[in-house]
Amino acid sequence: MGEPKFSRPKFDTPSHPWKASRIEEEHAIKANHGLKNMREIWKAKSQLRRHRRQAMRLIGVVDTSEGHGKREMDDLLRSLYTKGLISSDASLDDILSLSTEDMLSRRLQAQVYYKGLACSMKQARQLVTHGQICIGNQKVTIPSYQVSRDEEGELRYHPSSPLNDPNHAIRQAIEGRRESAQYDAEEEIDPVATQEYADEVQAAAEAAENNDGGEA
Repeated sequence: MGEPKFSRPKFDTPSHPWKASRIEEEHAIKANHGLKNMREIWKAKSQLRRHRRQAMRLIGVVDTSEGHGKREMDDLLRSLYTKGLISSDASLDDILSLSTEDMLSRRLQAQVYYKGLACSMKQARQLVTHGQICIGNQKVTIPSYQVSRDEEGELRYHPSSPLNDPNHAIRQAIEGRRESAQYDAEEEIDPVATQEYADEVQAAAEAAENNDGGEA
């Protein structure tokens, strides 16, 4: 059983520490998702490996159309659907096609960015850790919190957050990016103007982050 004071690791580390292809892949994932360290990627990979292992075991079962095999398969599909990883009509084969990015996209940090509540993944992490985000009426300050499908619609700014003000610098930067994304794709955009606008958005976001950091 082990000593209760010393919990067992909940994720597996890479079998080889200096594999160039893996390191490059993980650095790209870390940059795309604004992660703090590689352990967050290893946790997602370990969780995905458990899902795949269970799906492969059920695929090898002789009959999953009835009995215990069917109940276990239905429970697995229902669980992953609730977590937002698969669709309602998914099969066991769809579980095998899941990737590490799919697991990381269910993190609260990623969901805050996807919902348009932050300008970037790193800013989304900062908003979460500073207590600016809540799910329903519950403040959540853990960026790695797994957001379920039912909780997606309840994701919002905390009622006491200054970000509820539409005139907040971050809100203005987000709205500007949203309006720029609505331009016709065929319309020619001046690269210089685009870069200038990006610099303005970044400056506004950094100023807002510094103000929030000082208040925290």
